[in-house]
Amino acid sequence: MNRYDAQMTRALELARAADPRDVPVGAVVYGPDGVELGAGSNEREATGDPTAHAEILAIRRAAARKGDGWRLEGCTLVVTLEPCTMCAGAIVLSRLAVVVFGAWEPKTGAVGSLWDVVRDRRLNHRPEVHAGVREQECAAVLHEFFQHGDHRD
Repeated sequence: MNRYDAQMTRALELARAADPRDVPVGAVVYGPDGVELGAGSNEREATGDPTAHAEILAIRRAAARKGDGWRLEGCTLVVTLEPCTMCAGAIVLSRLAVVVFGAWEPKTGAVGSLWDVVRDRRLNHRPEVHAGVREQECAAVLHEFFQHGDHRD
């Protein structure tokens, strides 16, 4: 098991513990030393906030904990699902060094599926990307959620 596999364990825990109304996505920001700086799971339904994606919450919490500004240089974001365009924009703007994700998101993915925002050469920052880390396990959490109940797209 490599470092990213181990770090994905925490993101999966967050996804599984998410509010049952929200799509189960977990995200964690790790500092350059591997210490957890911020974490989150989707809270859109729970809070009524359309921007309350797991990645956004983890990035906000990491920046607050880091306490020296908004730049998360040298930090790694680990998330169970490929980030959307909003989250990909936040990744670029926060200067995260590495993005690790599990399951691909063919409908809204912005880190290689539908778009590739984080590797767009027109932007001023491009993080390293590791895709498909524990992909089947991450996809299974989502599959289980959408199999049970009436969930909107």
